[in-house]
Amino acid sequence: MATNLPSATSVVSAYTAFAASVMVVKTVLNEFQSITYQIIPQNLQEKFVTKLGKLFQVLLTEKEILTLSIDEQCDGLMQNQIYEAAQAYLSTKINHSNKRLKLSKAVRDKDFSVSIDKGEEILDSFEGITLRWVMLIRSKKSQMKVHRSMELNFHKQHKEKVLGRYIPFVLKTAKRIHEENRVVKLYQLGEFHDFESSINLQHSTHWPMEPEVKRVLIADLDRFVRRRDFYHRVGKVWKRGYLLHEPPGTGKSSLVAAMANYLKFHIYDFDLSKMRYNLDFRQLLVSTSNRSIIVIEDIDCSTNKLQNRQHQASSGIGEDGTTDINYNNEGSGDDHSLPLAGLLNFIDGLWSSCGEERIIVFTTNYKERLDPALIRPGRMDMHIHLSYLTFCHPLFTQIEELIKEVQVTPAAAAEELMKSDDIDEALEGFVQLLLKKKEDDQAQGNL
Repeated sequence: MATNLPSATSVVSAYTAFAASVMVVKTVLNEFQSITYQIIPQNLQEKFVTKLGKLFQVLLTEKEILTLSIDEQCDGLMQNQIYEAAQAYLSTKINHSNKRLKLSKAVRDKDFSVSIDKGEEILDSFEGITLRWVMLIRSKKSQMKVHRSMELNFHKQHKEKVLGRYIPFVLKTAKRIHEENRVVKLYQLGEFHDFESSINLQHSTHWPMEPEVKRVLIADLDRFVRRRDFYHRVGKVWKRGYLLHEPPGTGKSSLVAAMANYLKFHIYDFDLSKMRYNLDFRQLLVSTSNRSIIVIEDIDCSTNKLQNRQHQASSGIGEDGTTDINYNNEGSGDDHSLPLAGLLNFIDGLWSSCGEERIIVFTTNYKERLDPALIRPGRMDMHIHLSYLTFCHPLFTQIEELIKEVQVTPAAAAEELMKSDDIDEALEGFVQLLLKKKEDDQAQGNL
């Protein structure tokens, strides 16, 4: 019986031959995939990737697979840019092989969104490499939070290409998708001190301000967003602060919405009444995204509460000669205390460097109630006064004179003024209507 058993040399030779055959098959498959992707029509490529991916998983052993884990957040705090990019990128890769998808649409959304659900897989191909994405969702009941992550699986021999070329490709593709489909969102502080819930910002793009002030503000915003290299070169955090003040009902909230729509920046609404410790500021700050507007409304109301704290503030002189504030209320037992020390560090301290291209907006009805240290340059760089209605537009005088010369019905005037949401464009169009009416009347001898 022993003579019928194969020798150790024969076994090793057979295994070597089999392993070599597998490697040849894998190489041929990769080369075949690369070539066919150049000649196979787009509508057939999805089916090809699916079939090839299944064969790929059969041939690969556990030791040959490298898995990259991509959590939704970095260190449990900051949003993971790669996770967000993968979500956008994979939304374009959903095909008939997927069996479980998530469908969502808010009341004000124009279109619904489709994404992969828990445990769902998506196969992708890049320069001859087959890759497998898996969505993972785990609930942490102790923390009342949901942990979301993705896994990216591929042959470990392609590690350098995946990290050096595929991931940058996913990031670049996602950025293009976001730019094309970006909808401005309003994030509000939730029950568990997070900004997970949001709504699309459906708000007029009207700028409730005098034309000259609007021109200056838009020029300042444009200059801010194009000066990335400048901020990095001089070592400053890429952020800008605006104080919108006086009086009530003059359109401060509308102006924030107009700024967000103009820049395509999301808005994060900070509610100071829900925060008591510096840690709250830090956690919320790192959870906000780049290219966003952080708004703290009615800042004067919060500082009034701080003046009544049991632990009074001590003041010092800042480097720029202004009075600075040192509110040491970390862990205070006062139920009415608010972390202004954390707020100041949040604006221009070390934690403010955890992100880029951010705008911070304070609104107030009573600027004189604010401590100068809170609104000094470097914190609130530009102060914008929103006044009551005035007849200050340069076209008003011309319109008044033309109306005295020609006859135009209220319906015709209203129709012309409703053609544009921009005040300057609407009034300019109305002037042209009156001038045309004047020319017609002169031609007919009515004037």
